[in-house]
Amino acid sequence: MSKLRNTNTEFKQVVLLIEEARNRAFHKVNEELVLLYFKVGNLVSEKVSAGAWGENTVEELASFIQDNCPGLKGFNRRGLYRMKQFYETYSSPEFVSTLATHLQKLENGVNKIVSPLATQLQLVDSQVFKFVSPLVTQISWTHHLLILSKTKTVEEKIFYFIQCITQKLSKRELERQLNTATFERTMLSNPIVSALRSQLPQNLFKDPYIFEFLDLPDGHSEKDLEKALILNLQKFILEIGKGFTYMGNQYRLQVGNKDYFTDLLFYHRDLQCLVLFELKIQEFEPEFLGKLNFYLEALDRDVKRPNENPSIGILLCKGKDTEVVEYAMARNTSPAIIADYETKLIPKTVLANKLHQLVEQLTKEDFE
Repeated sequence: MSKLRNTNTEFKQVVLLIEEARNRAFHKVNEELVLLYFKVGNLVSEKVSAGAWGENTVEELASFIQDNCPGLKGFNRRGLYRMKQFYETYSSPEFVSTLATHLQKLENGVNKIVSPLATQLQLVDSQVFKFVSPLVTQISWTHHLLILSKTKTVEEKIFYFIQCITQKLSKRELERQLNTATFERTMLSNPIVSALRSQLPQNLFKDPYIFEFLDLPDGHSEKDLEKALILNLQKFILEIGKGFTYMGNQYRLQVGNKDYFTDLLFYHRDLQCLVLFELKIQEFEPEFLGKLNFYLEALDRDVKRPNENPSIGILLCKGKDTEVVEYAMARNTSPAIIADYETKLIPKTVLANKLHQLVEQLTKEDFE
């Protein structure tokens, strides 16, 4: 019996080696495929831009490829123009310079990714291909198509592009982020941090959070909300971000001779700190902040380890008055965030309009 167990363990090692090799092969195939599409898009773009090729020529190319490579998919007229759009989008000066700036911030921050070329903010044409090509091969062609078809601005494209790389989003996860307007909600969340904005990383938190996966009745209690989130923990973590590790609910804190219980406690691997989510089913009230600060102080004194950063608190409320939030946060010294939550999807156009208004307001304030 013991020999059989040992044999099974050895067999599992072989299976693991096979799976690892398959994954490496799949990743390599994806790299070559995406790079091929990028190169073909480059060629088609240059020929069309120079006036050497017209629409009929692209049609002829598609037919020629089918004749010479029977059964090859993706190289019809529509596919070739997608490759052209792919190359032109990712190699445009605006995209390259904005992406380089974002990657430089990431290299200096908590999420270090990709290549040292990210620090080369002044790229000449000959460097563009070397800079962009190793980046675009890190995600699949399907991911690229989703980003290209469902985003408008360069900032939005880069946001989801970096999310795919850093969080290793699956196709389904990326679709959810796009459908729930994660970019707009993340951008809208930053002003709510108020005086503590400089202490917290940009583009990590959202406002509002969307919990459309919860099946909650009208008039639900905070306990109902907490239980529903725990039952859907995987989806909840996908919404708040993959860097979060769940530590427990109703986490017990003992202060003096009394016990206190927090709602949802997480640890963030990149921030290296505890993150506490406190749930409120009504609109924000200033007194909520006092209780949150009390919990954060207890966590920092009794739970936080010496090598970890100060704890962060997030109040999830069913609505808030922005002016009340600003007053409450003005003298607050703890890293705290106040955000809305919704149990139904918000139309992306509504969030996009809010973001547009915010940008206009901030631009106006800069000029005053």
